[in-house]
Amino acid sequence: MIPESFIQDVLARIDIVDLIDKYVTLKKAGANYMACCPFHNEKTPSFTVSPGKQFYHCFGCGAHGTAIGFLMEYQGMSFVDAVRELAASMGMQVPEERGHPGGDAEQGSRLRHLSARMSEAQAFYKAALKKSERAIAYLKNRGLSGEAAARFGMGYAPEGWQTLQTVFTDYASPEMLASGLVIDSDNGRRHDRFRDRIMFPIINAKGEVIGFGGRILDQGEPKYLNSPETPLFEKGRELFGLPQARQALRDENCAIVVEGYMDVVALAQHGVGNAVATLGTATTPVHVQKLLRQVDRVVFCFDGDAAGKKAASRALDNALESLADNKTLAFAFLPEPEDPDSFIRQKGKDAFTRLIATAAPLSDFLLRELSARCDLSASEGKARLVTEAKPLLLRIPAPHLRLQLVKRLAQASGLEQIEVERLCGIRGYAPPAPPKAARPAPSRTRTLLRLVLQKPELATQIPFEKLPVDPDRQMLESIAHAVTRLSPAPGYAQLREQLRGNSQENALDALAGEWMDMKLTDTEVEKEFQDAVKRLEVVDQKAEFDRLQTQARQFGRSGLSAEEKARYLQLLSKK
Repeated sequence: MIPESFIQDVLARIDIVDLIDKYVTLKKAGANYMACCPFHNEKTPSFTVSPGKQFYHCFGCGAHGTAIGFLMEYQGMSFVDAVRELAASMGMQVPEERGHPGGDAEQGSRLRHLSARMSEAQAFYKAALKKSERAIAYLKNRGLSGEAAARFGMGYAPEGWQTLQTVFTDYASPEMLASGLVIDSDNGRRHDRFRDRIMFPIINAKGEVIGFGGRILDQGEPKYLNSPETPLFEKGRELFGLPQARQALRDENCAIVVEGYMDVVALAQHGVGNAVATLGTATTPVHVQKLLRQVDRVVFCFDGDAAGKKAASRALDNALESLADNKTLAFAFLPEPEDPDSFIRQKGKDAFTRLIATAAPLSDFLLRELSARCDLSASEGKARLVTEAKPLLLRIPAPHLRLQLVKRLAQASGLEQIEVERLCGIRGYAPPAPPKAARPAPSRTRTLLRLVLQKPELATQIPFEKLPVDPDRQMLESIAHAVTRLSPAPGYAQLREQLRGNSQENALDALAGEWMDMKLTDTEVEKEFQDAVKRLEVVDQKAEFDRLQTQARQFGRSGLSAEEKARYLQLLSKK
């Protein structure tokens, strides 16, 4: 793995403007550079690159990141490959160390140790696959090539109950349990979670193994077994095959969401490389947002049975808030009893491509689902159609799509469009904008956060005990923790990469638009910061004074101890 110190050095030396200008023509705009965003279609430039802060941010789609993040998103590279590419462009030799990026002995953390365990487990599973004639025969019978298995890092978990004990000397430790690789049974005996299964490693944006999915070889339940939620792995946020699909997603501008790991691998082997799979859970809003950041069209491809249609309904429900007028979501259903794996093996790539190309748009699927619940030959059924549609329409942020749905609802229900709009509490066209209310002043915590993002080292000087417990404080604490691990003092780009994969990552990106246009020198930032800290002290002292004063009024002199009386008089003199 690449040492964290080297990654920070690469970010300190690279010029993000020069890098991005090789792919997107940038134009000077004040202190920054601008272009039409390469990650979504737009006519008016909203993609901004800051040379001073060494990051990019799109005010249209929210794309945001450092030089490393740009190569990962634009070129479809893994984290490691992106670092190597940047280093090579500057003639830097990439050193390597065993373990998680940034993990030396003294600053090693639980996450880095867990990540190292997962990598060791994957190496064991890959080696076991090469030795298992039975597992190899199974994959060959499924029509899977060795190249496809290698591309996705597949392996095999042997049949034994404790085969991982040969890999991990601390097999009985709490850390092994936290990794999700083992289970403690009711009788207190520990054993491997995955046994006699084809193993699919789940890879994050950095190219690290964070979990596994295991497919049973013979008949049995569950057919697929997934890693549990761990400090590394949150299944509602990850998609299997996404790192391998990045280049195909860019080429096709379309993502295909399927249900099984084997479906993804089989599709890739047959030339459909833009497929990903959910990880034993329904499609979540985070899945949809993650894909729509990279492509303009997402097709949910499910089996045509009842389970597949139920999965499609849940995907529809979780996608509504992410809809945009310049994006398309569609649904394709395979004829029973086919799944994507069997379909493409039997009928070929062209047939599967046609199926995806003719997938039903979300609006068609939505109206079809609603109509199936209502008897449209009766007035009561038509009334129910509008009633059922109302909560769904109100969740759709895309005004043009919502208007089209309203028109179709009007036709299906026999009502006028204006009547449907009134009954659903919406208007076909956006009403005149109300007068802008004065924006509330940012909280003291948010003010500190904006200043700290200008100069991250200031985070270590914050009196956290004087701040309210809220998400902004949590982000400040994450920044302070990251800064203490970095030397020399980091800029924003180094901080952003240090927090990659952190729970605060998305919140940090969302905040970028609020502070990127601040035009303060380092000296001005420090002065503003010290003033903000002093204001915290004043507010804290006032609260203490008010408490002591109230206590004295209620209980008289006896209500205060000698120390409290002295403190009260001290604060009174300051007041």
